[in-house]
Amino acid sequence: MRITVVAGARPNFIKIASIIHTLRIAQRGKSWLQYRLVHTGQHYDKVMSSDFFKELGIPKPDVNLSCRGRTQAEQTANIMLAFESELLENPADLVLVVGDVNSTLACTITAKKLQTKVSHVEAGIRSFDLSMPEEINRMVTDSITDYFFTTTEWAGDNLRKTGVSDKRIFFVGNVMIDTLIKNIPRLKQPVLWNQMDLKEQEYLIMTMHRPGNVDQEEKLKAFMTAISTNTQGMPVIFPMHPRTRQRFDVAQITAPNIYPISPLGYLEFNYLVKHSKAVITDSGGITEETTVMNVPCLTLRDNTERPETIEIGTNELVGTDPSAIKIALDKLFSGNWKRGAIPEKWDGMAAERIVEILLKLNG
Repeated sequence: MRITVVAGARPNFIKIASIIHTLRIAQRGKSWLQYRLVHTGQHYDKVMSSDFFKELGIPKPDVNLSCRGRTQAEQTANIMLAFESELLENPADLVLVVGDVNSTLACTITAKKLQTKVSHVEAGIRSFDLSMPEEINRMVTDSITDYFFTTTEWAGDNLRKTGVSDKRIFFVGNVMIDTLIKNIPRLKQPVLWNQMDLKEQEYLIMTMHRPGNVDQEEKLKAFMTAISTNTQGMPVIFPMHPRTRQRFDVAQITAPNIYPISPLGYLEFNYLVKHSKAVITDSGGITEETTVMNVPCLTLRDNTERPETIEIGTNELVGTDPSAIKIALDKLFSGNWKRGAIPEKWDGMAAERIVEILLKLNG
């Protein structure tokens, strides 16, 4: 059995880590089981790639397709062309894709056109917001996937509503949480902890990257003002995506307690999250990690593809109106934030379930 595992962006690396570790264990005594790790190159910089792989113990990819593009269409096309050549040279019985990035969509389409089966890890999640490129990637990927591995029963219900049969849906849990649970004992205090004299529960972490939040200069300024004004002078550590940093600098934003820093590695970033007062974000994956670490999370979005982090976990939707931030932060600082719980099967065993199922399906 030949499995090609695809990763293209930082969230993908976190999700494949536990799958790769489990496949390596499963290979022992099974000469018929082989896997090949393909990095599409969708994201590449030292922190986001080589260092990240080392931190998570992911072996060097068998190939890096080095696919980039100035637009989403160009990037998707480049990945499809390169992955087609890769699969023709190294045929697989199954292509395993994760998440909802352009690589997920491009490699799924390419594999299916080459008559290769596809399994989608983190299938079925939906924001029902077609203004999000990720939602389009999810919908198209799930429309042609063969096997669906879901993080929640809710995601499985979304698939059933589109006609997917129960025998192709497998509720396995969350591979991103597998990686988090494994690495919590290894979390690393960043140098800035002592440089800034940070103390547990006395600072916040923020991430923002979505175009609707950062591309409009006045809106970005309004967000920063609202956050700076209503965090009671606490430091707000802001690891910035390069694109956000560009917008931030062009806007010439000054906020006395907001500290922009370069992106951090996985172990350092999650150390800061674990010990923070709260996280302010527009990311989806971070809301899962904060739920498991029981850290309050304020999401600057109008919808989420991860409703379990709100219904069960520590996350709340603040929305995309900067004026709503004060209400949420007042709730946080008054001590009235809700107590969260951990969703079913977010127990660190999702990858084991996935590999066990794949071996049975293709044994």
